[in-house]
Amino acid sequence: MVSPSPSAAPAVPGLLDAAFDDLGVTLDAEGGRLRVWSGAADSIELVLFDDTDLDWITDTAPLAPVGRGVWEVRSPRLRPGARYAIRVSGPSGPGNAFNPRTLLVEPYSRGLVSGGWAAGGGDWRSVVVDRSFDWGGVAKPKTPLDRTVIYEGHVKGLTKRHPGIPPALHGTYAGLAHPAMIDHLLRLGVTAVELLPVHAFASEPRLHQLGLSNYWGYNSLNFFTPHAPYATEANRREGPEAVLREFKGMVKLLHEAGLEVILDVVYNHTAEEGFGGPRTSLRGIDNRAYYRQLDDGTYVDETGCGNAVDTSTDAAARLVLDSMRYWANDVQVDGFRLDLAATLGRDEKHHFTPEHPLLRAIVDDPALAGVKKIAEPWDVGMGGWQTGNFGSGWSEWNDRYRDRVRNFWLSDIDYARRASTSPVGIGGFATRLAGSSNTFDQERGPLASVNFVTAHDGFTLHDLVSYDVKHNLANGEQNRDGADTNRSFNHGAEGPTDDEAILATRRRAMRNLLGTLLLSAGVPMLTAGDEFGRTQRGNNNAYCHDSPLTWLRWDHKPWQDDLMEHVRHLTRVRRENPALRPVHFARQDRVTPSASVMDWFDENGETMSAERWTSPAHRTLQYVAASTPETEAFNRILLMVHGTEQPARVTLPEIAGVSRYVSLWCSSDERPEAPETAFAPGDVVQLAPTSMRLFRAE
Repeated sequence: MVSPSPSAAPAVPGLLDAAFDDLGVTLDAEGGRLRVWSGAADSIELVLFDDTDLDWITDTAPLAPVGRGVWEVRSPRLRPGARYAIRVSGPSGPGNAFNPRTLLVEPYSRGLVSGGWAAGGGDWRSVVVDRSFDWGGVAKPKTPLDRTVIYEGHVKGLTKRHPGIPPALHGTYAGLAHPAMIDHLLRLGVTAVELLPVHAFASEPRLHQLGLSNYWGYNSLNFFTPHAPYATEANRREGPEAVLREFKGMVKLLHEAGLEVILDVVYNHTAEEGFGGPRTSLRGIDNRAYYRQLDDGTYVDETGCGNAVDTSTDAAARLVLDSMRYWANDVQVDGFRLDLAATLGRDEKHHFTPEHPLLRAIVDDPALAGVKKIAEPWDVGMGGWQTGNFGSGWSEWNDRYRDRVRNFWLSDIDYARRASTSPVGIGGFATRLAGSSNTFDQERGPLASVNFVTAHDGFTLHDLVSYDVKHNLANGEQNRDGADTNRSFNHGAEGPTDDEAILATRRRAMRNLLGTLLLSAGVPMLTAGDEFGRTQRGNNNAYCHDSPLTWLRWDHKPWQDDLMEHVRHLTRVRRENPALRPVHFARQDRVTPSASVMDWFDENGETMSAERWTSPAHRTLQYVAASTPETEAFNRILLMVHGTEQPARVTLPEIAGVSRYVSLWCSSDERPEAPETAFAPGDVVQLAPTSMRLFRAE
């Protein structure tokens, strides 16, 4: 058996040590200084290039060791716009990949250029960038987490086909900040845009061979540079400095509108793939220190992408931390969703620990104070599923929520059609609705849970209710890729159908899923296009399609406009009723400010019995949440949930202090109805099959 490799840490002083300060290029009146870390290098050379011919070397200069693995050089040629690379020489042997002839991207580069956006290495050049920008006094919105509604989308896909955006801005940062797009986001009621990766990335050679490309962007070349193809053609031609200005301009305009920007960041692996893959940067600088390996140099791949960044070494951990500091401060983004974050929390033995120095530094760093930190709490390695284990200061994608909600509204209904009974009762669903207290402890509370029903990865909402199985043949892998367990239900026909009964049931299922998402305790995340029922024709792994399959369509049928009105209505109801968005879990032994005291009743208006919580025969409940005011007025809501395909009669409960219930929303309506109808305690309300209904208790 090959043992884990010893950490490269002996050459490294510590994650927060000043030796790591100011890596990369720092400009001054005399040019610039370049600092690079490599614990094992024998020599490092700066290589400067002509401004237009990236193969014409105009100057070279050796870097000198200045201690603790840091190398440094000053040059008057290191000025804004300068194209440069580094070459690194070091020992051979297992785990090392030094080659003094290979031109490498400097890890802290703020700009990149290439002779072509090809996969592989050798043609990328770092660029010195003037980072100054006039923010005009525009500040971050600082939306409280309990008021946050996240909208996950792709920079290009959001605007590529938008008819209200000028064609020159389609698919760009500037297009995302166009008034037409901002108007859609504001009318929808979301508060933050979570962007799929915008760090510079490349497509894998395998995809090029298939005539495809990496559309999602989870294949980073560099952690500091915005992806240039998402900038307008004019700014791409002007160069990396203009690309960065466009990105900052997007952030500024979104902030002016009160919208936050959250970045989906991929620090767990890089585009260098497995050993023998492209050598573009970290592999050639200090492979042993930056990537997880065994003693023989075999990569420990917990990401499924060929390599895993070794954050047990201080150099790799500091690279991640410095990148987050840069985007949060220089670029003014409001938060991060860390892809496969379990990999970042693995120690030198490759075991996950919530007390990993990097995970704690991200939470405790004053430079990241107030920044939203969201973990994707898993990877594909041993012990990689860590939902609920990231500790205070973190919110987490809650896959348990996703699975339970899908089961309740979809696969349980499918099962009941076949077996004449549901497989489980309503208790597990109710726990997710109330904030997942069985996953997140009292200290962290419901806001630790980022609730989602769909995401970029998997079926869209429309496809979740329209397909039983994935249809990924267009990905070139004989339908082997993508998840096989989707908890989806086609409601009687696979894919497109003209059967109006099936279509109506699918529409109600989508409304139930959206209603659950936006009325649950926790932080809701809506996937772009789900608000109007976007389809990917059953493809649940569309990462490799930069095409109309993945670009949002903005010409909608009437039912899509109706669905969008439901989303707008639900986000407004959530905003106006603080009982729906508690900050803390309530406690039985004391009054907890900014919590919601929850009571549960059955369809007869009586307190739920233990038998009714668990019995598959009883899938109807009434959920009452009463706020404990701290900064807002007292509020109480009642939500009815009915999880069978037979209609139900529900008696409104009699609760002290409640004289009437005002109807706010019903999932059985094709379009939200405006009148707020009042009912008295004890009144009987008719519920349609598989439906929800929300009331304000007054």
